[in-house]
Amino acid sequence: MKNWKGLLAWLLCLIMVLSATAALAEGDVSTLAGWGAKVKAQSDGKTVTVAMASHPSTEAFRTMSDEFTALTGINVVWDVVEETNLKSKQLLDTQGGGTYDVFMVDAFWMSEYASKNVLLPIATYAEDPEKTPAWFDYDDIMAAYRNGIAGANGVNYGIPTAGETRFIAYRTDLFEKYGKEPPKTMDEYLALAQFFTGKEDGLYGVSMRAQRGIHFASGWMSLMYNFGGGFLDQAALAKGETVVTCTTPETIASLQFYVDLLKCAPPDVGTYTHEEALGAFISGKTAMWLDATALANQITNPATSTVADKVAFVPTPTGPAGDGAALAGWNLGISSASKNPEEAWDFICFMASREKSVDYVKAGGVATRASVFENEELAALNPSYPAQKAALVAANGLVEKGLSWIPQHDQINQILEIAGAYGSSALAGDITVQEACERSQEDILSLLE
Repeated sequence: MKNWKGLLAWLLCLIMVLSATAALAEGDVSTLAGWGAKVKAQSDGKTVTVAMASHPSTEAFRTMSDEFTALTGINVVWDVVEETNLKSKQLLDTQGGGTYDVFMVDAFWMSEYASKNVLLPIATYAEDPEKTPAWFDYDDIMAAYRNGIAGANGVNYGIPTAGETRFIAYRTDLFEKYGKEPPKTMDEYLALAQFFTGKEDGLYGVSMRAQRGIHFASGWMSLMYNFGGGFLDQAALAKGETVVTCTTPETIASLQFYVDLLKCAPPDVGTYTHEEALGAFISGKTAMWLDATALANQITNPATSTVADKVAFVPTPTGPAGDGAALAGWNLGISSASKNPEEAWDFICFMASREKSVDYVKAGGVATRASVFENEELAALNPSYPAQKAALVAANGLVEKGLSWIPQHDQINQILEIAGAYGSSALAGDITVQEACERSQEDILSLLE
């Protein structure tokens, strides 16, 4: 009798193993292991070649590469280059060889890439349950990123994997000492910057990027939309028309505000990129800082910041036209010239999934998912996470208005260089704010003729 019971138990175990094996073979993708088995059976040991920028997210993905290959049988060849060379390599590849399968794409490039058919529409893969298991969880990606940096003209071409908005960091010790509250409106922001400038020896109110050209334009855009301003009429752009709006009252008001604000910054602010702006704040020279959320960990890290234990964060203040904040970052997309688009998606699906998001961030990747911002363990490592999430909700207000923080025009970089050059001249006092806007208008119109 005992032997029969033992045999029966053995048969039941065998049935369970065979059932699990059959489920994997039939494509049970509800688990990472089941999905990997299905992909391995279909991919037949193919190789994907990825073109990526030198970036913390790239290094994080590379730490996950061996696991991906072991799981799926897909080999990965990495071509990691500086950002300045990456775009030209990608464009050349789609025109000829088709060497690459996966592109890492800056949101600034999306409009041009869309017009040149550089990438495949990502919905074909991300929204197909046969290609994408539930654990990928597309909707977990913050709406501001999904809708604001991943595509152009209403079509998404990438999965956001490293994003940023902008928010304010402020010195809690100074605010407590002088009985001040962090700013909720642009008027409060300027008033606080003016209050703290010179309040103590060597102290200034604010630090922001303002180097001549695209850096100045980028800093200006940090608050431009909150005033209702813009370089281009985006409603007209959506209809295929280009209308330059540098001389609208709202745009002029936004530049005047920015110039007034920068007068509360260290005297050399006209040379600041994001690096110098950050340096001024973490060295204790300024009471506030407004820039990229991706830099927050340097502010809260005692090894890099003298203010790490006396800092807090709040979203970009509301302006006369409401909320709006920067949206920028990187996506993973599939090259239109890829010879292995299915395997390219398998790579993206694994690397950018909710299932692997905690591993990715722990390896140095930049958060783009709601679940990551809500993860208590990760929030303990990065105290700015609650404020980052709030800032992204504010940034999505811009998206809900139908506006892209980066206007979707092929020549946007040249437009920003022009506007940023004249804005810098206004800061230096060489021309007035009105003249800066008028000259920007004229030169951008000439550029677009």
